[in-house]
Amino acid sequence: MEVNKSLIISLIESALAADYTRVRRVGSQLAKRFAEENDFDAAKAIQALLRKRGVPLQTSGYAEALPRDAGSRLPLIEEGQWPTTPIMLNGEAGHTISQFIEDAQNIGLLSEKGVSARLGLLLFGPPGTGKTLLAGHIAASLKRPFYIARLDSLISSRLGETAKNVRGIFDFVPARNAVLFLDEMDAIAKLRDDRHELGELKRVVNTVLQGLDSLTDDVVTIGATNHPHLLDPAIWRRFPYKAELGLPDRDVRKSLWLHFLFEGEGTREDDAAILAVVSKGLNGADIENIALAARRRAILGNQEPSLAEILLAVRASRAGSPRLLDNRELTTADKKALTALLHETGGVSQAEISRIVGVSRQMVHRYLKEASDG
Repeated sequence: MEVNKSLIISLIESALAADYTRVRRVGSQLAKRFAEENDFDAAKAIQALLRKRGVPLQTSGYAEALPRDAGSRLPLIEEGQWPTTPIMLNGEAGHTISQFIEDAQNIGLLSEKGVSARLGLLLFGPPGTGKTLLAGHIAASLKRPFYIARLDSLISSRLGETAKNVRGIFDFVPARNAVLFLDEMDAIAKLRDDRHELGELKRVVNTVLQGLDSLTDDVVTIGATNHPHLLDPAIWRRFPYKAELGLPDRDVRKSLWLHFLFEGEGTREDDAAILAVVSKGLNGADIENIALAARRRAILGNQEPSLAEILLAVRASRAGSPRLLDNRELTTADKKALTALLHETGGVSQAEISRIVGVSRQMVHRYLKEASDG
């Protein structure tokens, strides 16, 4: 990669000034640039250094003053890194996110014209659909620090402390020109079923509302929940932009397999297409986990797992009982199950099933006949 002089100069200035936050931000920019140039080794090396929180600046005595819980003294917020893993979205969500980023990038102009909106985005959908990853990508697109607050970790058993913790988050972020990611927002609503009094619940909700209302239009706030029906309607109204992150559609699933399993290898398009169909119902995290497990086995076992073994792992994950990829020989039961799976999927010929399962076409026909005869 061609050396970006401004980034290098900025990094040195930040280090000499013991500006820990800026060092991390510039380092994340460098990692992202290396990743964009397909120099993933350099990107991963920088990310690994950045994870060693505080080590480079210990001699200066500098430590970022993050807000902490009064009882446990644990940080209420953490600074996240800009991700290098790509984000892949279904069409409607992608359109909303593009519009949100465009508005955030032009907030000065919109404010000048009197048509700015609060930069609040609510992400909702099932677990594993990439809400945290997406929030990190938005921060990277806007070139802003990325702060993560998990509201479930802000809840204290001490009366009044939860509201105080929430206030601490909203007091910390505005001066930092950052993206604030409020994860697990439904945790507040779950207070209703906990030992807390109803009065405490109202105090906490009001504190969140007051915190959101106190932010100026240029502060980017992203909320996330797996259970949108639990959120107070007043909280919904504080987020003008809303995006549902559902399970990936077939095109996105194919892109995920191509990226995580085949590393963009164009010759595996057909295999990725089959995996995309069979993996319907899995989220992006499920697909990434199976794909990376297969690549680990290929590296450590010096043998790439067969497509059949990967398909069986997908089938097991869909059934809620994940299967290890171990390059073992398929049993007859495995072959019959895989034949049925590919046949039920549709669009896979018996010749293709024969290739994937590793049996003759006659055996494929026999397996299917046995299945239909019950």
